[in-house]
Amino acid sequence: MSETQPPEGPQPPEGPQPPEGPQPPDDPQPAEGPMPDAVPPTVYETPPHPIRLTVDDDLRRSRLTVFFRLILAIPHFLWWYVWSSIITVLVIVNWFAVLIRGRTPEDLHLLLARALRYRTHVFSYLFLVSNPYPTFFGRLGAHPVDLEIDGPDRQRRAVTLFRLILAIPALVVAYVFLFVMFFIALIAWFIALAVGRTPKGMRDLSAYCLRYEAQVAAYLMILTDRYPSFAGPRI
Repeated sequence: MSETQPPEGPQPPEGPQPPEGPQPPDDPQPAEGPMPDAVPPTVYETPPHPIRLTVDDDLRRSRLTVFFRLILAIPHFLWWYVWSSIITVLVIVNWFAVLIRGRTPEDLHLLLARALRYRTHVFSYLFLVSNPYPTFFGRLGAHPVDLEIDGPDRQRRAVTLFRLILAIPALVVAYVFLFVMFFIALIAWFIALAVGRTPKGMRDLSAYCLRYEAQVAAYLMILTDRYPSFAGPRI
């Protein structure tokens, strides 16, 4: 006897199969093209120093005035002696004014700025950084080696209170720079007598030292609480 086979289940009818449901679209690919520019990092630039030296000198030197430079500078030495006694009193007044108000009075700032500018003009003439004879009033634009001084701004009282102590390192550097200017002027004196010009490199190095020295003087005169800086625009 043959075994009885279980009946097979119903077979699906032959014919066209129903269409399959919609397939999810493939992930869209980003369109090819130039990538957006990366955002550059933020760079914070240091603002320029409020005391800036400008040089508009053609390097030519008068042999006659170079030879008698020290003698010609005597009237300025006497005039600065008169100025310095007055300026010393005004600096003390300015010290108290900044401690109380946090700012130098406008008229006082103008007078101290003129005194500092005049001093820079005389130093420039004395150390052969420039050739024209300085005026006696420290006006802006009156000399080829000039000093730009920003107007009075707020100053920190704590820095003003301890100004002399804070200035000691800068004073040491300024003292060294004065010696550098002296030796450069000594060599430049012989060169200017021979060729009627000062080498640009020597003039620029003296101007760099003069700029730092002027910033130290401004810091001590409480014209600014910005510390003297070795950096600055190229001479």
